[in-house]
Amino acid sequence: MFDFLKNFKKRKKLLGMNSRNLEYVRPANLKRAREIADNKILSKRILKKGEIPVPKLIAKIGSLEQLENFDWNTLPDSFVLKPNRGFGGEGIIVVYGKKKDRENVWIKADGSVITVDDLKSHIQNIIDGAFSLANVSDIAFFEERLKLLKLFKPYAFKGIPDIRVVVYNKVPVMAMLRLPTKESGGKANLLQGAIGVGIDLASGTTTTAVSGKSKMVDYVPGTRMLLSGIKIPYWNDILKLAVKAQEITGLGYLGADVAIDSEKGPVFLELNARPGLSIQIANLDGLKRRLERVQELKIKTIERGVRVGMDLFGGEIEEGVEDISGKKVIGTVEKVKLISKDGKEIEVEAKIDTGAVSTSIDTELAKQLGFEDLINFWNSTEKPSNFSREEGKMIDDKVTKEYAGKHPDLVGISTVYSSSGSSVRPKAKISFILDGVTIIANANITDRKELDKEVIIGKKNLGKFLIDVNK
Repeated sequence: MFDFLKNFKKRKKLLGMNSRNLEYVRPANLKRAREIADNKILSKRILKKGEIPVPKLIAKIGSLEQLENFDWNTLPDSFVLKPNRGFGGEGIIVVYGKKKDRENVWIKADGSVITVDDLKSHIQNIIDGAFSLANVSDIAFFEERLKLLKLFKPYAFKGIPDIRVVVYNKVPVMAMLRLPTKESGGKANLLQGAIGVGIDLASGTTTTAVSGKSKMVDYVPGTRMLLSGIKIPYWNDILKLAVKAQEITGLGYLGADVAIDSEKGPVFLELNARPGLSIQIANLDGLKRRLERVQELKIKTIERGVRVGMDLFGGEIEEGVEDISGKKVIGTVEKVKLISKDGKEIEVEAKIDTGAVSTSIDTELAKQLGFEDLINFWNSTEKPSNFSREEGKMIDDKVTKEYAGKHPDLVGISTVYSSSGSSVRPKAKISFILDGVTIIANANITDRKELDKEVIIGKKNLGKFLIDVNK
């Protein structure tokens, strides 16, 4: 981390807090525009009037009298409670459902329950200003909880991910996907432990990621799910919403937070007049030079601003990512050179599949690589099939123990579940060259003649690469 920041400063690219405030926030965000951004209820009303979709406002409570008289039966089963002038994600409570056997008791992201008394206590703290800018008295409000997009389910713990887009002079200059984690309590805020993933502005594809504010990460915590290569849906629409919000509110330097609802599509969550600077770490790039490049431009339309941002700050990131991360950027289909047991090279197209754990090759191709004897041995044995996932671990252990050491090329077995049933496959150690990098993999062997590619490369063998789904 230290070397990274030192390198940024040396290249005069990193935007610091003082520079952000003095050179961009103060000159570009006049008092009225800041008031709109700092008042979530007001900004929702203004954005909605400008035909920008926002979460539905359910109710608001601005005094102790309103709190005492509030009808809790009017709340839906799931909702989000927010302080109107909150910042950094503090004071937000996300409720996922209602307890069936208890009246007015709800369930939070961590599985704990929250009662009316808990909510009243929290709202009283909001009214007292415990979570507001400058600790001034505040308003609590309930808004609808958005529905999680299926694409994000494996990446987000409980909460809804959002996309932060920094816009300056009507040009989107940098963006990141913010993923809720267990550590962040299901909130998409880096200050509270969420993950920020940089986005290539041209393609809307994720690149590099940071956990919290400083720890670079490649995978979703506790999994081997790569964070790079996620294609953000509605990408052009999201950028247009961000620029349009700048036009409507008058904020010259804006952090726009947009989420994607599974039914409504892009929904604008919040305006931010002082967007944080960790987005630079998530993107492994500095903001300062990007802001300077667009400062004097004359942007006449939203579409033009989006086009300029995509052209100036997209695509070229691949080279920078490779330089800084030391990882090759590859596409979802790549040519690989397989090395046979006698040293011959066989070139085929392989599917790059981060959804698969292991590498897999076709039986006939394995024979060409010199594993025919292993395949004949495997075919002569009796193996279980069509077993349940609950039985899988026991069967895996049993088959491994039974056949371990019985053939010199058999390095293990792979238990596979698919729509056609479950099965066990033999594993062999193979070598292949992908984009100039030699990989040694324990690949499972199976009949793939009906499938599009003879080889898929699974995520166990993709640690040296970043995946660009547009290549």
